[in-house]
Amino acid sequence: MATIPPLPKRQDVLRMARNTTDITGQLLDTAHNITRIALNTFDPRDGSGADVLRVLRETTGALAEASASPQAQEAFYRIVDTLTRLGTSGAPLAVHPVSEPAQALLTALGDSLLPVLDAVEPAVEEFADALGDLLEATSPVIPATAGVAAGALLAVTPLLRAAADVLRDSSPELRRIADALTAALAPLMPLQVALAERAAATGAGVVRATLPPLADLTEAAAATTKAAGPVLVTGEELVVSALEQLQPLLLAAATRAGRLARAAATRVSAAVAPAAERGIVVAVPTT
Repeated sequence: MATIPPLPKRQDVLRMARNTTDITGQLLDTAHNITRIALNTFDPRDGSGADVLRVLRETTGALAEASASPQAQEAFYRIVDTLTRLGTSGAPLAVHPVSEPAQALLTALGDSLLPVLDAVEPAVEEFADALGDLLEATSPVIPATAGVAAGALLAVTPLLRAAADVLRDSSPELRRIADALTAALAPLMPLQVALAERAAATGAGVVRATLPPLADLTEAAAATTKAAGPVLVTGEELVVSALEQLQPLLLAAATRAGRLARAAATRVSAAVAPAAERGIVVAVPTT
């Protein structure tokens, strides 16, 4: 005969009731907040709610039509196929023994790189701003550069195709070359490994012996640079002042060189143009 389980104690019943009340209150507060957000977003008093709903309806309709197109379906198929392949090939890699040292390496790199990234963040921001200004200043030259690059690619394309045809026709010879190189280098690999180990050990010893004097040299150079800081700043100011004084001369020289180049171009054009613009007289005999 089955035994009747004991009834819960009064404290347990009270604790469950309090937990249920707290959870219910939190859910009601969350629902109230969501309702307030919806009312504030779609409030019809100022007419904005209808516009928002209309925009959402048109946007979702356009997305529905776009997702039904053959191009979108093909893209979705490729995405699903790629994810399937990644899941199929990624699962064995995740449990492979090589993944453990790889994860340890990534963890060590992350822990050591975070302080470096924090330190270089201001310099990276300044560099990004300067690079943006440079790109904005050189934007007029970009179309010409793109045209030159396109022409170069068009010129290289026939060479690449010819090289591909030659290599495709010569695949047996390439295979023979690969087999010969493999047969010649395979006996040397153990020796190369031993030499690499000896070189690594020797290099480690050299680095250990070189680091202390290098640290002393660096400290001395830093102290010298700190002491000579005012002199360097003064020299930089003199260089900048000299460049400022030479700026009018450089501008004048550049202007004169531009005028001479334009004059030479005009003379060359005048010398070449008459041969192209000279009229042709056609004589028609009269009977």
